Amino acid sequence: MASVEPRGPRQIWRAWRWSLQGLAAAWRHEASFRFEGYLFLVLFPVGLWLGEGGVEKVLLCGSLLLVLAMELANSAIEAVVDRVGPEFHELAGRAKDMGSAAVLLLMFNVVLCWGLILGPRLV
Repeated sequence: MASVEPRGPRQIWRAWRWSLQGLAAAWRHEASFRFEGYLFLVLFPVGLWLGEGGVEKVLLCGSLLLVLAMELANSAIEAVVDRVGPEFHELAGRAKDMGSAAVLLLMFNVVLCWGLILGPRLV
């Protein structure tokens, strides 16, 4: 069995830097991520303000974070598929479509969470 070295401060710092590089790359190269990022910057504070209690705040704000996380995963899927080759392949198209569908489902989740929590207060 291979030994696993414990993660020390140096490895944690490297992982932190790589994560920030990934966020920067997504912001620089992915228009969808930028759009969703702007929405996040507006709606996250609104969710903290309008949420009554911790659970509502987590649902309102967490649903927004999930969209960003899945957009990062979708962009990674697309980058890998594009790296493999530029020619069309049914499986490559399916992988890209499924990643996009996952983002869409999480956007529906945002609408569901926000609608069920805030909707009754508006009517």
